[in-house]
Amino acid sequence: MKHIIRLTVAALVLFAALPLYGQATSAAPVGEVMYSLPVTSVTFQVDAVREDFIAGPYAEYAKKYMGSEARKENGVNYYLKSIKMVPYLEADPSVRLSVNLRKGSAGSGFLQLCSQGLVVASDSYTGKTEVWRFPSLAGNDQFAGKDVEGNITTATTTLYKTVKTAKGYEKVAVSQSQVVEKSAEKKAAETAATIFKLRSMRLAIVTGDTDATYSGEAMDAAIKELLRMEDEYMSLFYGTTVESVQTMNFDVVPQAKNKEHKYVAFRLSDTEGLVPASDLSGRPIVLDLELDPKSDSPEAAAKGECIYYRVPRTATARVFDGAQMLLQTRIPIYQLGETLVYPVK
Repeated sequence: MKHIIRLTVAALVLFAALPLYGQATSAAPVGEVMYSLPVTSVTFQVDAVREDFIAGPYAEYAKKYMGSEARKENGVNYYLKSIKMVPYLEADPSVRLSVNLRKGSAGSGFLQLCSQGLVVASDSYTGKTEVWRFPSLAGNDQFAGKDVEGNITTATTTLYKTVKTAKGYEKVAVSQSQVVEKSAEKKAAETAATIFKLRSMRLAIVTGDTDATYSGEAMDAAIKELLRMEDEYMSLFYGTTVESVQTMNFDVVPQAKNKEHKYVAFRLSDTEGLVPASDLSGRPIVLDLELDPKSDSPEAAAKGECIYYRVPRTATARVFDGAQMLLQTRIPIYQLGETLVYPVK
């Protein structure tokens, strides 16, 4: 696993000295540097896909003209696309220590411990970036302009007017034409007729029952274009699905007080997608840590001035969505390991 540690010489002398289990002092003596013990935080980089289903405008006529029922209501669905779990090192804010590097050969040993990630600068930070990308909302204009023969038609109505004749007043029929908007059912019938016409054309090309001759790339291109047009018109009956990706980061810091070492990393809501663990509207995605057996060797006693450092405890990390395991890997967790001492001289 990749551990990200940032060490700067200036950062080592910025904070007041705090012994491991003692009282805070007002200032660090000259020659002493400040450091902290490492803490492992687990970052989840998650991608979820949002599916927006938009019902077709002619869905209620699908059974009549196409022979099968169509979904009539719009809907939103989320599902997990990918999860990446990355452990990072951070400075433990609850433990801050000091060491005098002018005595003996402590300097080289201290820097070696820093390079191994066993101690970190008191202001160390992983430097990872937060990525928040929300899915775009699909509009209901997905079907605009897909009508086969336009949106208007000519309607003829019969009117009557009274005309004076030699026999008196009589009613005479007069035909009047006007442009009106087509009904949804009429447009559905025209679309269905076009779909069946496209299918007939495709069959004629495949069987060679056409005046033109298609072969090779020309036949392939013609078939693909007819299929594309058919799919476009079919969506007017059976709707369309628009996908977008939601990307978010979530952090979990394992705690020694959590004896079962089960953590809700984040949640997946049916309507909001990826949400924090505190949002109970979504189902939980759980991080389960199985710790390796602890070492039976006794901890070394501190004699004189020492450098404290931590040896991490390795755990098998599993991520579950209900009963389904999404991923498994092994990661070192410093705060669940042992605190040991390194002599200054």
